Amino acid sequence: MRRRTLLQAALAGGAGGLLSGSAVPVSAQQTGPVAGPLPSPLAPGAAPPAADDEAGWAAVAAAYPARLQTGIINLEYGAFGQMPLAIQAAYERYTAKVNQEGATFVRRDFVGYYQTLRQRIAAMVHADAGEIVITRNATESLQAVIGGYARLKPGDAVLMSDHDYDSARMAASWLERRRGVTVISIDLPYPATHQALIDAYDQALVVHPQVRLMLLTHLSHRDGLRQPVREIVAMARRRGVDVVVDSAQAWGQGPVDVHGDGVDFAVFNLHKWIGAPLGVGALYIRKDRIADIEPFMGEEPSERDPILGRVHTGMANFAAQMAAIDALDFHQALGTPIVGARLRRLRDLWALPARELPKIEVLTPDDPRLCAGMTSFRVKGQTTPAANTALAARLLERHGLFTVVRTGLAGGACLRVTPGFSTTPDDMARLVQALREV
Repeated sequence: MRRRTLLQAALAGGAGGLLSGSAVPVSAQQTGPVAGPLPSPLAPGAAPPAADDEAGWAAVAAAYPARLQTGIINLEYGAFGQMPLAIQAAYERYTAKVNQEGATFVRRDFVGYYQTLRQRIAAMVHADAGEIVITRNATESLQAVIGGYARLKPGDAVLMSDHDYDSARMAASWLERRRGVTVISIDLPYPATHQALIDAYDQALVVHPQVRLMLLTHLSHRDGLRQPVREIVAMARRRGVDVVVDSAQAWGQGPVDVHGDGVDFAVFNLHKWIGAPLGVGALYIRKDRIADIEPFMGEEPSERDPILGRVHTGMANFAAQMAAIDALDFHQALGTPIVGARLRRLRDLWALPARELPKIEVLTPDDPRLCAGMTSFRVKGQTTPAANTALAARLLERHGLFTVVRTGLAGGACLRVTPGFSTTPDDMARLVQALREV
C-alpha cells in the first residue's frame, strides 16, 4: 500500500489494526499532557477587551513575542501572523513529541489530531468536517481546486479580477493552456462601492456568457478590499457559474460562513489571523461538489472520505497541524468579531485622517462591509512600483515604519498597511504624521 493511500485509509477510519483503536478523534482538551492548559490571551474570568480598551489590548499583546528593540514598527502583519507565545511553546512540545515517538506516533495517533483540526475548522467556517482537507497554505488549496476543476471544456471561460491573488491568476492561466479555455480578467471599479462590485461581476458575466468558473477574493491582499461574497456568489449561481472563494486574508479578520454564503469552494490560511505555525491551510469543497474536483494526479480517493484525494501534500509538518488546534482555541478566546473590531479601529485611526491629506490617496473604502484591518494608500499620481518602493524605503528609513509595496491593481502600485495584535494607536499616529510630511 502506498504511503499516501495508507494515510488516507487511516484518516477515513479504514485501516483496521493500523490505528490500534485510535481512530476516534482526540479533542483539544485531550491533548493536555502534551500542550498543557488551553492557551488563552485572557486572564481567567476576564472578558475580551473592547476595540478601544488599550489596557486590555496591551495585555493581549503581552501574549505575543515582544516587539523588536530596533526602532522599526511592523505594519506588515498581512504576510503572516506571529504565533502567540503559548502556541510557540505548544508547537515546540509537539515537535519534540513527533521527533521522539517517530512513526509509531504518526501512523497510530496523529490521525486523531488531524480529524480534530478538520472538525474545528469546519465548525468555525460553518461547514462539515468531511468538506475540509488540511493543506500547507491557501495557495496550495487554490492550485488544487482550480487545477482539478473538472467541468471545463474547450470554448469555456474563466473569469478573474485585478484583485485576485497572483498564484490563483497563474493557475487560471494554466487552465487556458491545458484545458483550451479562455481566461478573462476584469478591473474592479474604483472607488469601489458595495453595489458597484456586484454589478461589475454581473456585467462581466452578461458580456461573457461562456464563463463557467470565477475567482473571487474575499479580502484582497493588494488593497484590503472586502468583497460582498454572498451576493456575488448568488448572482453567479443564477448564471450557472461556479465560484472559488479565496478567504486567506478574510478568515480571522472577520467571520466566514460557507454554507450561509452559498459557497461551494473556498480556501483558508491558519497562519495569518488564526496564529498557527507557518504551513497550515485548508480547502473547503461542499460535499455534493467534491466529485467536480478531480483527484490529484490519479490519487485513489477513499469512498468514506473522498475530499482527501483532492490534495496531495506529501509528508506534512505534523507538529504545526497539532498546534493549529491550540491556535484556534487561542483565537476563539477573543473571538473573530472582537479581533475584527480591534483591527478595524486601528485601521481607522490612520486611514480616516490620511484620507483628508491633500497628497495621499487611500484606496480601500471606509464602508465597514468592504474593509477590515488591511488598507492600502499611495501618494496621488505616484502609481509606479518604483515610486512606491521609494516611498516604502522613506517611511522605513526616516520614520521606522515597515510597510509593503503591492502591485497588480489596474490603478497602479500602492503601499499596504496591516496592523496586528501588538500595534498601538501611537503607531498609527506616527504613520499619520509621516504621511503629513510626504
